[in-house]
Amino acid sequence: MTREIHIIGAGLAGCEAAWQVARAGGRAVLYEMRPARQTPAHKTAALAELVCSNSLKSEQENSAPWLLKEELRRLKSLLIGEIAPRTRVPAGHALTVDRELFAAEVTRVMEADPAIEVRREEITALDSDKIWIIASGPLTSDALAAEIARLTGSQRLFFYDSISPIVDAESIDTSIAFRASRYDKSLDGTADYLNCPFSKDEYEAFLDALLAASSVPAHIDEDRPDHTRYFEACLPIEEIARRGRDTLRFGPMKPMGLIDPRTGRRPWAVVQLRQEDARAGSYNLVGFQNHMRFGEQQRVLRLIPGLANAEFLRFGQVHRNTYINAPALLAPTLQMRTRPALFFAGQISGVEGYVESIATGLIAGRGAAALARGESTEPFPRQTALGSLCAYVSGADPLHYQPANITFDLLPKLENPPRDKKVRYAEVCRRALAALDEHMYAHV
Repeated sequence: MTREIHIIGAGLAGCEAAWQVARAGGRAVLYEMRPARQTPAHKTAALAELVCSNSLKSEQENSAPWLLKEELRRLKSLLIGEIAPRTRVPAGHALTVDRELFAAEVTRVMEADPAIEVRREEITALDSDKIWIIASGPLTSDALAAEIARLTGSQRLFFYDSISPIVDAESIDTSIAFRASRYDKSLDGTADYLNCPFSKDEYEAFLDALLAASSVPAHIDEDRPDHTRYFEACLPIEEIARRGRDTLRFGPMKPMGLIDPRTGRRPWAVVQLRQEDARAGSYNLVGFQNHMRFGEQQRVLRLIPGLANAEFLRFGQVHRNTYINAPALLAPTLQMRTRPALFFAGQISGVEGYVESIATGLIAGRGAAALARGESTEPFPRQTALGSLCAYVSGADPLHYQPANITFDLLPKLENPPRDKKVRYAEVCRRALAALDEHMYAHV
């Protein structure tokens, strides 16, 4: 392999792509504009910094998130197969990591690999004679976004994403907040979450305060507040609450599977707190992304039972995310149809989620390496989670394209599906992994 592969963005997708190029015998040049130019959401100069949550989602066998991670593990993913297990913290059936240790370890591996050159600089123009992987993420700089718009002929698309607050563990009142996992389910039998239980009156008072709180205005002037486009799976809690007074307690505040030890009964509603770091020094409010002003957040969130004296290490935020209209532009290999030496990976392609970003980085890295060797690029089988994710990105309706997480809805239906959902999902996963094994035997 003689051609270098140039990767823009050293987030999850970019770092996984660089690793795959290096493992294929190639040379990767990995560009990261931080710390010279920060984004509105990043706090450090570390590579692969986890901005929103520290969760890589469920490890429950035969679930769609598990299937995607299992496929990545079989393909020797660096981030999912090696670094995530080394930096894991307890979180029930979720694969959750210490975000600082995770980013530090990814940074160390990238900077130590002789086949990967990390350059701390911003890229604003793409030479046509190079192989590029654009993995610049949802906070792509304006200059690079303008270059992408020039190359694709597409207008920029925006949606708003949110970040959950983090509280200091010592400021949580554990005489109220109790430790438990839903239905006592966890990987090792331990109770991995702290749970803040509400009575009906406490919930109603919290809801009134939430709905009355003032919000941070949208970042884009031309977006009227009532037309701000949020990703449906990552709605701010205020937006959920406006859909009805019970929507929160049937959503992120659902009490199902939890018993308050003080009363012996299920709470009316609950806020779950998930461990942020290995020393359990901080916790994030699960699913509690919001766009309240910081002062309002402190006032409203301290109404949560157990958080009356909470010290917030980070407040929730809203930031602008950028993604391309991928179905109008990309092939299932994540190559631009009109410019095959240009790949897209990560959230800028329209996938949503950490693991999905890593997955597209792996696909783009392997594809770019094949292209550099003069070989054809091959999509992953449609039966796999990887292939189905790329099929959605490249084949959805361009007029109604929305960012997507991996779900079973993206995978092909079984010809004769069992009626039992667990059996059906297990068969979809078995079929996917068999197809991946066959593909690996033929192509890897």
